[in-house]
Amino acid sequence: MLSAMMLAAALSGANPDLLTDALERYGKVESYRVTIRSVHADAQEHLRYFFQKPGFVRMEFIRPHAGAVLVYSPSTRRVRLWPFGVGRFPELNLSPNNPLIQSSRKQRVDQSDVGVLLGNMQTLAQGGSQGSPDEQALAGRPVLHLRVTGAGDWTVAGVHSYEVWLDAASLFPLKVISRDLQDVIIETVHMEDAEVDILLPMNLFNP
Repeated sequence: MLSAMMLAAALSGANPDLLTDALERYGKVESYRVTIRSVHADAQEHLRYFFQKPGFVRMEFIRPHAGAVLVYSPSTRRVRLWPFGVGRFPELNLSPNNPLIQSSRKQRVDQSDVGVLLGNMQTLAQGGSQGSPDEQALAGRPVLHLRVTGAGDWTVAGVHSYEVWLDAASLFPLKVISRDLQDVIIETVHMEDAEVDILLPMNLFNP
């Protein structure tokens, strides 16, 4: 059965702009936590991710660098890194553009939240194509699947197309596949156990 949103669009003859809706929903989100599993050509990453407005981020690494904890504060615009766990020597104080704490794809911690991802997708879709969403199931949850492709050889952060699976209720992304100009997969990201608008203690971001 079509979701209420898609049914309304069908009755009106309009194609729902899921990315705009997802960004609007995300704009109202105060906090979230999620377990991220990322697979790309040269590495795999597994971590717990916490976000609190106006931009606090905490990453707890499971693989690689098991035990490492990284915290970004928008107040100081600095990153605190404990390579061997909070409270253990050493504790590093770094700029978010330090290559030591960027991902293998040069992603910065201060530009790592879901809003940045959705914004990149929307930018890519401008002048490009945004396919019609279709309903699927992912890990037992109803999702809306969408593919976005840039016009011509247009890319955003090296990505020419995205496939995204959005939670049907919250429009929070649960899986994302990015591809290059040759349609080769750059990265597959699973966002598991996502919880939105939960109470996160502030000492989580100031340990």
